Amino acid sequence: MLYKYYPPFLKDISDFLNIKKDGIYVDCTFGCGKHSLQILKNLNSYGRLYSFDCDINSINLGKKIINDNRFTLIHDNFNNIKYHLCNLNLKNNINGIIYDLGMSSIQLDDFKRGFSFLRNGPLDMRMNQNIGYPLKYWINKISKKNIYKILRKYSEDYLYKKIANKIIYFREFKKFNTTFDLSNIIDKVTKKYKNYKTKARIFQAFRIFINNELDFLKNSLYLSYKLLCHKGRLVVISFNSLEDRIVKEFIKIKSNINYRIINDIPLTFKEIKKINNIRMNNLGKFKPSEKEILINPRIRSALLRVAEKI
Repeated sequence: MLYKYYPPFLKDISDFLNIKKDGIYVDCTFGCGKHSLQILKNLNSYGRLYSFDCDINSINLGKKIINDNRFTLIHDNFNNIKYHLCNLNLKNNINGIIYDLGMSSIQLDDFKRGFSFLRNGPLDMRMNQNIGYPLKYWINKISKKNIYKILRKYSEDYLYKKIANKIIYFREFKKFNTTFDLSNIIDKVTKKYKNYKTKARIFQAFRIFINNELDFLKNSLYLSYKLLCHKGRLVVISFNSLEDRIVKEFIKIKSNINYRIINDIPLTFKEIKKINNIRMNNLGKFKPSEKEILINPRIRSALLRVAEKI
C-alpha cells in the first residue's frame, strides 16, 4: 500500500532537479517514496536513483512499492552518503541530490514512534529505532542545564525555561514514559488548548536532539557538494528556521567565488531563483502552492532552496 501522502513540490521536483533522462540522482530522505517515484518516472533505462532512509519502516515500504533495477535503496542516515556513493565511484558524477527534511507522515501518524503530542505513545522519537536510546531515557537523566540548552537552541520558544523547570520538577515524582507525560507538562506552563505551537516546538527540540539532526544535515550537505557533477543540482526542503538557516548559510558560503578546496580550484554554487514559472518569494525561498497546501496542510511550512554547482 502506498501511503496517502503528498509531499511538497512533488509535481515540480523534476524541474527543480533539472532531471536528465540518463542522469544519476540521490534521494536522501526516502520517507513515503513519492519523490523517488517521481524521479524514476523521468529517467530512461540508463538513469539511476539511490535513495537513503535510516527508518526501517520506510525501507520495508520501499521494497514493497518499487521493484526497479535502476533503483537502489540504502538503509542508513544521509550523514553517511559519501561512504556509500564514493565506494560506487560516483564522486563528482551525480546530477542531482534532494533532501526532504523532518518527519514523514508514516512516522508522525504512528503513535508507537512518539513523535506526536496528539497521540499517546512511548516517548521514543528515534528515526532509527535500532540505534541509541529513546527520549524517555534521556529526559529522565540529563541535567537541568542540558535541558535548558536543548530547548533554548532547538525550540526557539520563549517559554523554554519554564517548561524545562517543570520537567525537572515532574521527574522527581514520576518518570517520563509517554508523549502525554511530556504534553501534560507543557499544558501546566501554557494555556491548555491554546498551546499547539509551543508543543510543536518543544517536541521538535527533543526530536532534533535525540537524532542529532542539525549536525548530520551540516555534514551531509558538504559531502553532497563533493558528489555533485558540474551543473549538478542540490534541492533541500526544510520545515523550520533552524534547518533553513543551515541550508541558506551553506549555499552562501559555497556561492562565494573565492571559496576554494583541493589544489586551489574554485568550486562554487549558484542559487537558482526561478524554475520555469515558479519564482522565489520575497524572502528568497520557494513555497508550496495553495493547491498543494489544500491537498496536504502539513506542508504549509515547507521551504525549498535550489543550488547548482558551477
